[in-house]
Formats: sequence, structure tokens, C-alpha cells
Amino acid sequence: MEIANKISNAVVAGVKELYGQDIAPESVQLQETRPEFEGNVTLVVFPYVKMSRKRPEDTGQEIGEYLVKQVPDVVARFNVVKGFLNLVIAPAQWIGLLEEINSQERFGFTKPTEESPLVMIEYSSPNTNKPLHLGHVRNNLLGWALANVMEANGNKVVKTNIVNDRGIHICKSMLAWLKWGNGETPESSGKKGDHLIGDYYVAFDKHYREEVKELVAKGMDEEQAKQEAPLIKEAHEMLVKWEQGDPEVRALWRKMNEWVYAGFDETYKALGVGFDKIYYESDTYLEGKEKVEEGLAKGFFYRREDGSVWADLTKEGLDEKLLLRSDGTSVYMTQDIGTAKLRFQDFPIDKMIYVVGNEQNYHFQVLSILLDKLGFKWGKDLVHFSYGMVELPNGKMKSREGTVVDADDLISTMIDDARQMSADKVNKLEDITEAEAKEIARIVGMGALKYFILKVDARKNMLFNPEESIDFNGNTGPFIQYTYARIRSILRKAEAQGIQRPEHLPTNAELSDKEISLIQHLNDFAAVVRQAGNDYNPSCIANYCYELVKEYNQFYHDFSVLKEEDSNKQIVRLALSEAVSKVVRNGLGLLGIEVPERM
Repeated sequence: MEIANKISNAVVAGVKELYGQDIAPESVQLQETRPEFEGNVTLVVFPYVKMSRKRPEDTGQEIGEYLVKQVPDVVARFNVVKGFLNLVIAPAQWIGLLEEINSQERFGFTKPTEESPLVMIEYSSPNTNKPLHLGHVRNNLLGWALANVMEANGNKVVKTNIVNDRGIHICKSMLAWLKWGNGETPESSGKKGDHLIGDYYVAFDKHYREEVKELVAKGMDEEQAKQEAPLIKEAHEMLVKWEQGDPEVRALWRKMNEWVYAGFDETYKALGVGFDKIYYESDTYLEGKEKVEEGLAKGFFYRREDGSVWADLTKEGLDEKLLLRSDGTSVYMTQDIGTAKLRFQDFPIDKMIYVVGNEQNYHFQVLSILLDKLGFKWGKDLVHFSYGMVELPNGKMKSREGTVVDADDLISTMIDDARQMSADKVNKLEDITEAEAKEIARIVGMGALKYFILKVDARKNMLFNPEESIDFNGNTGPFIQYTYARIRSILRKAEAQGIQRPEHLPTNAELSDKEISLIQHLNDFAAVVRQAGNDYNPSCIANYCYELVKEYNQFYHDFSVLKEEDSNKQIVRLALSEAVSKVVRNGLGLLGIEVPERM
């Protein structure tokens, strides 16, 4: 904020002139004035009391008088409350700040350069045996928003995904399709490929439980029955064939995975997320085994009598971690090491962020230590962006499986709900076509879903309530989108009325406290973007946008824009409206939320 810099420099000069002491501009403590006192910016006076050898009140008085005298174009007047100097900023400074905000299309963002650090962010991480669900929705939205936030803070960003495309769970779907599929395809069934495969995963589980039940009825112990059921044995046999590269099994695996990927791509597109590079566990697990063998040779790990390989992390306050089973097969940790190796070969990573649920906290604690031991320079400082569970109220939107909420069901329901909720508003719009109404419903429905999830601190568990999220009042996406559309309507009407806006705003325009507060709030956006990046916390941007539009709505309620007779005031209010719409558009854009020009 240029105003803060001007005040800081003036205070430095004042302390030098008044007390003969040199201080650094960054040591000057400024904060927003508390609402019960007159002023915009408050200087903390206590650090200068020893220099002045006077009471805090007298020191504040002296510095205040100096500022009004030396920089009257910045500080109009002041008052002192104990050790705090409250400064009233001259109106021309606020006008200048508003002009500066409006002159920058990407106000608050730092553009990455060639020298910027490279941050890689992993999110999504689906299994190819089932469709994406509500948990994946939160994961994808957080990953996408975090990538945008990191880029807005001047980092180069690579968005990646690791697909879990191998293992016993994949073989279960494959086996079920062979047994009961009758050659069914996404085209022949009209189902998305990920849903089709998910249905066969469920079918396997149903038949498997029946087999276990029969074996238990014949007197077998339940745990043994789970191991001896014919279906699970067949699935394990298929997995062995896959590991050995059996041509038929591999061909089926590739075909069914392609169906799933096509389905995933549709869901990702609907969510508005994507990736720069996708890795597959079927490629990375062997790399991981190789890296573990390398660590074994260097003495980082040890082999037990049964042939399994372990890492002893007791010195780090953890336990012993299995890396390779006795039969030589890998575990998730091995795969993550292999993926890290490939990523490090592909990109000069400076920081790695994993967007994974909090049930994996311990896993990433261990992974960080292992990667560091194996020589990955970012291993020690990897970031596990740990987030909590997301659930729906009981009885809401039961998915086709009846156990988890399907992402596609959720998306379509949100858009349908938005269409119904916004029908009255949209139908009042002139010349609205069916296609436009449909597009507005999509933007509002997805905005409601994304905002409701992203406004919550990621570390917390949350309850997603579809009805609450689509409300046009309160801390919701549609409320913010509606305010944005209202502002765009005001600006269009101003243009239609031929209201001319000069190149520069009138510096002599009178400003109300509410207008000054709005400009201050707009200026805070840059600091909020920095905070979101430093804390890995997109929710602070969501809540900032809500507070901004709430304040704008109060301003709009109290002050006229288009009917204002004082042309200077009108021009400033239009500029203020435009700045709010731009910051809201950019803020929501960081969260992956679109804004409708009409609503």
C-alpha cells in the first residue's frame, strides 16, 4: 500500500528530526484504526517513547503534528489515544489508491518470472475401479485453488495427478466384467466408463460376500473364508498374471482403464480442474522398488529374514516402516518414492505439495524422511496439505451405490437446484435465451458447490449442505455472484446513459467513511492473496470476497450511484464499483469459481 509507505517514510524522517534517532521504515508499526476511533491508519507510538523521553500521549502528539505539517497531502488530521496515533488520510490519497487498483487488471497478484521457484502440486489421486466421489470433489477443488494461489504469489506451478491404476482392486472389476459383463461397453450401455467399471467393482463385492457367507455356513472361520473364497483367489491369480505381463490381462486392463479415464475427464471438465502431467502407479511402482534397493545398498534400509525390506525410523521418533513385502511386491510408500523419482527427473522441483486427506498424515511424515535420506532436495520440506472429511447430511443425495456420494450426481443436482432457485431472477432478465439461462444455472450451481467447500478451512472436517450452499443470502457463492452481476448491470447502465468517465479520477471528490472503508478493503486483497499462499489456505480468499461484497451491498444501500447528481462523486462511485467487481472476479477466479455478467 503506497499510503503506508509514505507514512512510514515520513515517520522515519520525523523521528530523526524530533529525536535524532535513525529507524528503519520496516520497523514502523501501522495498523487499521479501530472502528470506535476517528482515523484510517494507526501508528503504534510506544517504540519511540524511550527516544522522546516523554509520555506516549505527548510523543504521539509531536509525531502527529510533524506529519500534518510535513505531509499534509497524506495526513489530513490526527488524534492520540494513549500510545496510539490515529491518522486521518487525505481524500486525494484514497482516490489515488482506487485509481491504482483499477489500473492493474491482476491487482494483488505477483507474476512468476524465469527465476521463480517451481512448486509442484499433486491432487486428485483416483483409483481406476470406481468413479470420483464427494471426497475427491473437495480434493480436486482444494488442489486447483491452491495451485492458482501459489501462482498468484509469483511461483511457477506444475499441477500433477497420480492415478492408482494397478492392484487387486483393479483386478476385481476386471474379473467381474469378464464373468458377468457380456461384453458391455460404455457405448452399448450409455454409461460413463468410470461408472460402468464401478458397477462391476460393486458386483464383485456382492458375489464375493455371498461366497464368504456360504463358506462360513459350511463351518469355515470367517477370516479363512475371506482368503479361500474362489473369487478372491481368481482375482489374485489375475494380479499375478498382470505383474508377469500376461498379454490378455494387460490388454483387458488397458481397455477398461481407457473407459475410466474418459469418464474421469468428463468429471474433471465439469469441475473445471485439470493437470499439467499425469503419473500412473503402473509406471512408478517399479521405479520405487529400484530406489528402495538403492537405499538398501547404501545402508539406509535393512532386509529381514523373510526377505522384506524395512526402514528403521525409531531415531526420528517414529516406528519401522515396510517398503517391500517378502515376495518383493511394493507398498504405497514404494510407489510414492518411485513417483518422486520420476517427477524429479521431469521437473526441477523446488517445493512439493501433496493434497491428501488427513488420514494420511503419518504416511507423509515418513515419506518426507525417506525422500530426504534418498537425496531428494525437497524431500525434507515437502508439504502435506492435509484436509478433513466432507460429508452430507443424512439422507441427502444417496448415490447409486448407497454408500458414497458420486461426484457426477452431486454436480448435476447442484446445477438443477441452481436452475430452480434462480428461475425467478433469470426469467426477469430481458432477452434471455434458453442456452443463456442454462449457462447461468451451471455457473451458479458450480459456484455454490465450490464456494461452500472452499470457504471452510481445509484442515477441518465439514458438512456439505446442498440446500444451504445455493442460498442467495449469506456467506454463499450465489450471494457473491449475484452482487457481482448487480455491479456489472450498474456499469452497463452507466454506459448506456452516456456517463463519461475521465482518464483520471477527480482528486477533490468528497468521500464518505463507507467509501474509504471499501477502498481500504479492496487494498487488503494483495495481503490476503499473500496470506493464502503463505498459509496454504484458500479459504481466506473465499471469506475475504464475502466480506467485500457484504460491505459493497451496505454502501449500495446507503449511497446512490446512477442517480447521484454530483458528477465527481458519481464518477468515483462507478470506479469503486468497477474495482469491487474486478477484485471479486479475480478472487473467485483463484478458487476456480466463474462469475455471470447477468443473473
